Amino acid sequence: MRVLSGIQPTGPIHWGNYFGAIRQYIALQEKEQAFYFIANLHAFTTVRDRDKLRQWTLDIAIDLLALGLDPNKATLFVQSDVPEVSELCWLLMTGAPLGLLERCHAFKDKKAKGISADAGLFTYPVLQAADILAYDSDTVPVGEDQVQHIEVCRDLAGSFNHEYGDVFVMPKAHVLDTSSRVPGTDGEKMSKSYNNTLAVFEDAKVQRKQIMRIVTDSRPMDEPKEPVGDVLYDLYSLVVGESDREAMASLYRRGGFGYGEVKKALADAAEKFFSEPRARRAELAAHPARIREVVGDGAAKARKKAAAVLKRAQDACGVMGW
Repeated sequence: MRVLSGIQPTGPIHWGNYFGAIRQYIALQEKEQAFYFIANLHAFTTVRDRDKLRQWTLDIAIDLLALGLDPNKATLFVQSDVPEVSELCWLLMTGAPLGLLERCHAFKDKKAKGISADAGLFTYPVLQAADILAYDSDTVPVGEDQVQHIEVCRDLAGSFNHEYGDVFVMPKAHVLDTSSRVPGTDGEKMSKSYNNTLAVFEDAKVQRKQIMRIVTDSRPMDEPKEPVGDVLYDLYSLVVGESDREAMASLYRRGGFGYGEVKKALADAAEKFFSEPRARRAELAAHPARIREVVGDGAAKARKKAAAVLKRAQDACGVMGW
């Protein structure tokens, strides 16, 4: 089985990225053939600063390797280093119904809010479909909000197969376990859009200050509190083991504590949890040429597979072989 997923280089990886997706991607590399790419073409719809796009692309590669992605087990590459995907995107675009794309969440939500949406955002699901189909991907790990795009991919692949024969593998969505909700510092879902993130590789002292500034409720210290749903407890639960989690839950239910005590425990636990990845990242960041070599090797492997799939599609529809 071949697994494929991508992450956009739109800024530092935060706890929501890691606990919501990346940790599960890394687990999948142990038992499946995995292709993971840095989606800089997708990011180009929002990141219009050349230097930031380049730096964030390198940073994401370093981050993923530091968090445990193993290039000996998974293929890591940059999306734009595989131009065959863009060619495949055009073949799919010519058969993509406008109505199908108009119903996609990202475009529809922006339109409903009166926000200007360009053709890149409108056709985003088609490029995403090309990303998936180019590697004969069987399984695509996604959150619930991305399942629709996998269905679009299946629709486009199914239509092409119906017209030209058995060309594309039909992928299936692997819905990620999001039972451990990752709240932002304001209690809402952690997202760069809400400016409420805790970056995985933030300096420990800086992150401690961010945690200490998290706003809490005004209930008296001696009042018992339900832990689940409390932003500090939910964040703490992500970075500790079961026994520490249970001890903190008991403290909440017993009452007689201050939130400053919990914040300190959270900051200590987070620093310990991410200490090894932070050390690995510092070592990796000191050798950017080595990172580019790893990603380049991944791109060569990805291009070989994508070229074969593209040729298969081109031959089938008559673009090649005439």
